[in-house]
Amino acid sequence: MNRFGIYVHIPFCKKKCKYCDFVSFFCDEQNQEKYFEKLTQEINLKKINKKVNTIYIGGGTPSFVDSKYIVNIINVLKNNFNIDESSEITIEINPGTITKEKLLDYKNSGINRISIGLQSTENRLLELIGRIHTYEQFLDTYNLVKEVGFKNINVDLMLALPTQTNKELINSLNNVISLKPNHISIYSLILEEETELYKKVQNKELELLDDELERKMYWQTKKILEKNGYIHYEISNFAKKGFESKHNLDCWNQEEYLGFGLSSHSYIDNKRFSNTSNFNEYINSKNFKDIVEIHEEQTKEEKAKEFMMIGLRKIDGISISEFERKFRINPLFYFRFEINKLTNDGLIEVDLDNIKLTKKGLDLANLVFEEFI
Repeated sequence: MNRFGIYVHIPFCKKKCKYCDFVSFFCDEQNQEKYFEKLTQEINLKKINKKVNTIYIGGGTPSFVDSKYIVNIINVLKNNFNIDESSEITIEINPGTITKEKLLDYKNSGINRISIGLQSTENRLLELIGRIHTYEQFLDTYNLVKEVGFKNINVDLMLALPTQTNKELINSLNNVISLKPNHISIYSLILEEETELYKKVQNKELELLDDELERKMYWQTKKILEKNGYIHYEISNFAKKGFESKHNLDCWNQEEYLGFGLSSHSYIDNKRFSNTSNFNEYINSKNFKDIVEIHEEQTKEEKAKEFMMIGLRKIDGISISEFERKFRINPLFYFRFEINKLTNDGLIEVDLDNIKLTKKGLDLANLVFEEFI
């Protein structure tokens, strides 16, 4: 398709959460300014003659920095790219870093989707995982977002946090549902090495929930959200009809996107590449080509495998007719051995036009993806 998405990485945070392994850190105003100067230079140098249909500003905590930087980046993007009038433009925000003035600046710049990091409505769990806010501060933030006039709002939640009870999860779900956001993302805790939470688990200071309870939480979450009118359209994402994340759906449909900023990833012309994750290398670079790492230059076969793998993240799965249109071959024949194995294992099912995960496949989603690699 003659379109692509843009991702902009803002690596700065007020404080790093105990489970986070993203490229993010606290940074003073002087270095923030240097970063945004370099980010502007990078955007000005890259040109693609296609329409932009999504922009996603992530982090880190983009709402931590002065909104003047965000407004300027949006303006630079508009000056350099053909941004569709109906584009979805998202920014991630966290309670404890937001003001009404920042939200007004976002809205006036053209941002039309807000993603709020909450994770739980239980203050003891928020403190346990190192969040800088309380549930009450989240409510203040959510009300400000609504007051300013944003209509498209996502709330992030997490399940299977250490010591989290089933009752606490249900309470969090019901509290968020009562606010009627258009979109809810809910992620299982994944412990990453070198994070503070990982070290606490390794040192026996905390204990993870067992797999059986985690699966019970996942299916209970799905049942509660669907009962309240949220469509389960991707493993970790639920939305009211018409409010599915366009940016994420494009990624899962293997559409192109261009990343800007520290550690940002891109997928253009069958190439996957990323910028350096070293802050000093990025802001001191004389030639942006020197800080880019090429991860993959896909063959047709590799691209087809990846299309299947990431497509299984969608609850509707992979459209057989769409695969045929894109690759000029029937996936049931092309991947007949893999499909037979996964079908026999009860992990996927095939209907008239779709290949998708079964209930067992959803439970073992990571295993399913490994089978295709």
